[in-house]
Amino acid sequence: MKHNDSNKVLTKELNKDSNQKKTGIKQRLYVSVVLTLIALVAITAATVAWFSIADNTKVNTMALDIVTDVEMRMDLDPHSTIDQYVRTLSFEAIANRIQSEKGFSVANTPLEPVTTNDCMIFRYEDGSIVKSDSGAYLEFTLHFMAAKDMIVHLTSANSSDDVSDGTSIGSNVPSLSQSMRISFTADGQTYIYDPGLGDTRSVSGTFATFGLPPESQMELSDNNAMFTLKEGVNKPVKVHIWIEGTDPECTDEIKKAEYSIKLRFSGTDMEGKPFS
Repeated sequence: MKHNDSNKVLTKELNKDSNQKKTGIKQRLYVSVVLTLIALVAITAATVAWFSIADNTKVNTMALDIVTDVEMRMDLDPHSTIDQYVRTLSFEAIANRIQSEKGFSVANTPLEPVTTNDCMIFRYEDGSIVKSDSGAYLEFTLHFMAAKDMIVHLTSANSSDDVSDGTSIGSNVPSLSQSMRISFTADGQTYIYDPGLGDTRSVSGTFATFGLPPESQMELSDNNAMFTLKEGVNKPVKVHIWIEGTDPECTDEIKKAEYSIKLRFSGTDMEGKPFS
């Protein structure tokens, strides 16, 4: 009897050990499956944002107008006095300058989704570098001059009740506006306008990323402040316009979309107070 009891105990222990091993294998398989699913989700999340350009259907048509306030002027070239600058730049003027400098027609070369870490080097989804003359993104320089020292702000407010010239990105496909980015680089600092951020601002090193409130709620504040101007001194500002491929809104829905960009700059004194 004792021998049989001993065998029963041994068999029970072996069965227990076998069950534990099976449970351990099942747990490892479960973890492996979960990790695989997580990896697949991560890959999907990383690629779903980029709309497909395999069939060469890209974003079509652009309009761009830029306006400044009374005490501020700009142009595509530097000048010696403020009266040589202008208050409004049209899409045609900017497109002609880009074509003369980069060699492509903005009207006939639609933007493509790209991304960048420094607003200098832009890349496609596969990591390859985008040439600045490819037309995938736009690059040009604005020269500013002011009649007094000021801080320049981007504003969504209109210059008057009879016009609609405040900063906005319009499109027949709403998600396009959210995936657009516009950067302004001056004095070693870069300011990135992200239409999807609202009235917020984040700063990382020499980069500030910000949004704007609706026109009815617009106030000039630190959130939308950018570079400074000294009275009568030219300030070159490098501008980049692109569709951010990693933005969640950059999907196939925005293929063949039409869009328009309006940029309006305003100024405050060096303490951030509006001019009276």
